[in-house]
Amino acid sequence: MENSSKNNTYNYEPKNNSSPHNSSELAVIICTKNSGSTIKNLLLNIKQSSFKPDIILVDGFSTDDTVKITNNVGGVKIIQQSLKKFPGKGIAMKTGLIEAINGNTNSNDLVNTYKAILFLDADIKNITSEWVDDLAKPILEGGGFDMTRGFYQRHPRDAAVTKLIAKPMLRIFFPELSHIEQPLSGEVCSNISLWKKMLKSGPPDGWGIDVWFLIEAVVSGSRIKEVYLGNKDHSSFDDYKDDVGILSKMAEQVSFTIIKEAVKHKRFELYKDVEI
Repeated sequence: MENSSKNNTYNYEPKNNSSPHNSSELAVIICTKNSGSTIKNLLLNIKQSSFKPDIILVDGFSTDDTVKITNNVGGVKIIQQSLKKFPGKGIAMKTGLIEAINGNTNSNDLVNTYKAILFLDADIKNITSEWVDDLAKPILEGGGFDMTRGFYQRHPRDAAVTKLIAKPMLRIFFPELSHIEQPLSGEVCSNISLWKKMLKSGPPDGWGIDVWFLIEAVVSGSRIKEVYLGNKDHSSFDDYKDDVGILSKMAEQVSFTIIKEAVKHKRFELYKDVEI
């Protein structure tokens, strides 16, 4: 399935083109693989955020010009995904979190200066700087929330795994999450303490990482806010809009992640209440 315990420990030397700014309360992490068509617009819009965030790009061994374009934009710390494995979204996210938590300290190298870390998907075509601001504000400006998650208007044929796997299974095993519109959202911001806590709990390596973070956050008693971001136009939809079967591996990993979390948190017996 998703991972073994040995994959939860990472020893790697980050490869980067510049040091983080060490000046912002917010870090934005972007996990990429062959995102050359969207990465420049994404980075330029992030830079326009009122929070002036530091940006960390975790590259999953791209074979296109993703890294070159990022270098040309400048002011972005580039590191490589710690393991060459696919699907590896979880690996990439963990690599980015480790870098942000361990790699950005104050001048005395004692205290991490980030108060929040935000993830954005790399394939978004229509992102604006307001996405960054709207996701970060409830965390950084006294809203009392521990995690924010983006939700959006999407094409009727988009989000098949969300509609057919994640939401039905969450209604069964984690009914307190039934109201969440997009449990697989890639646009997620949390305070630094929650990220640290979740990172220690052994997140999965693959596609199940997004719903895993959601479940772990709510079970820990964290306050979660969904933030409406308008329409989402992303290039990955072009790959599967005519054949959702391409998403079978994602569906497998998401479903088994939810099952494993249900077992872990003693929710699995709730399946007996399902009428079939």
